[in-house]
Amino acid sequence: MKLQAIISDSPLLSTVLDHWDRIGMPDARLVAGAIAQTVWNHAFGFAHDHGINDIDIVYFDGNDLSESAEADHSARIRGLLSNLPVWIDVKNQARVHIWYKEKFGHSITPYTSTDEAITTFPTTAAAVGIRPVDNGLDLFAPYGLKDLLAPVVRANKKQITREIYEKKIARWGTLWPDLEIIAWDP
Repeated sequence: MKLQAIISDSPLLSTVLDHWDRIGMPDARLVAGAIAQTVWNHAFGFAHDHGINDIDIVYFDGNDLSESAEADHSARIRGLLSNLPVWIDVKNQARVHIWYKEKFGHSITPYTSTDEAITTFPTTAAAVGIRPVDNGLDLFAPYGLKDLLAPVVRANKKQITREIYEKKIARWGTLWPDLEIIAWDP
């Protein structure tokens, strides 16, 4: 699998995956931007960490929706991965509905799993989650890998607003000028 080879060549992502057993959270996946940006860096010949500000790790624990539990997991995992030069962002997808309206201006229905949350990620290319398994990677990519590997950026309008999308593509277009970016209203 081409994606697995690209990820294996990334010191950032392979380090996270090498520590996966110690990350140890329910329904956890490495997701989103760091995966897409790693693929873009590979496609365009940039350094493996070019433009990557953070690494997102999500999990689903419906039994503990407390902010303190999420903060404890975040601190523990940041400590585990303290040798990485990027921010490690850890979020319990079971509690996103609690803070979403305050941050983005509208309410959402609670997610039922990490994979359901991934279906709402802002772009089709970044709507991807992985975790290591014995024979490689367990991949969840609800919109496939075509846009990710092309590389094409296209809005996933399931939940985001035009403003959120345009903010992302403005940054990404500057850092990866050869990306094919599909406008909100093509």
